[in-house]
Amino acid sequence: MLNNILLIEDDEALSLGIEYALSKEGFKVSVNSNLENARDELNKNNYDLILLDVMLPDGNGYDFCREIRGKSNIPIIFLTACDDEVNIVLGLDIGGDDYIIKPFRVKELLSRIKAVLRRKSYDKEEKEKDIIKSSDLVVDVKQAKVFKGGEEISLTSVEYKLLLYFMKNSKQVLTRNQMFEQLWDVYGEFVDNNTLSVYVRRLREKVEDNPSEPKLILTLRGLGYKWDSEIL
Repeated sequence: MLNNILLIEDDEALSLGIEYALSKEGFKVSVNSNLENARDELNKNNYDLILLDVMLPDGNGYDFCREIRGKSNIPIIFLTACDDEVNIVLGLDIGGDDYIIKPFRVKELLSRIKAVLRRKSYDKEEKEKDIIKSSDLVVDVKQAKVFKGGEEISLTSVEYKLLLYFMKNSKQVLTRNQMFEQLWDVYGEFVDNNTLSVYVRRLREKVEDNPSEPKLILTLRGLGYKWDSEIL
């Protein structure tokens, strides 16, 4: 799927370099050097992400971010030379999804963009269903609560994310690499192979009738895991 990116940057050389690099990666980039033109672009077109400079000829990116957040949740990544903690915290507090300090490497920018888009895509998927059922498990997504046989069970945040990921990919073989990239990478958590095994074991202890003979979360040796129950 082609992602449309709105780049708001008044440094012409930098904006040309970013546009070239992102276009090579399959992104469609609209370049604007001031807020007036960017505002017009946003009103006329749909974008998946905004790359926003802080210091611009007709205003600053922080104010524009606040303006956007009043009507849209479109992902925003700040691009700025302001590297002090106060500015970084401010940018994130007012609704920025990430904050990249100039100068930066193109590979870092691409990685940050893809991470933000993955996170937004994952959050959107989570909101599509308010209630997810499988076997005797019921997940209330809105309240982030899980019930087994009508009784609420307590899960840690990681266990909850893992359960959702399994259930949303029911009957599919999930490799360990997929789980690292699509789940923990999204939330910026560090998980190695041993840690993943521990999380799976702990989740089994809470959702399986007999954790030593699992019926829901199956281990496929040499392949990964599979949620082996239909989603209702």
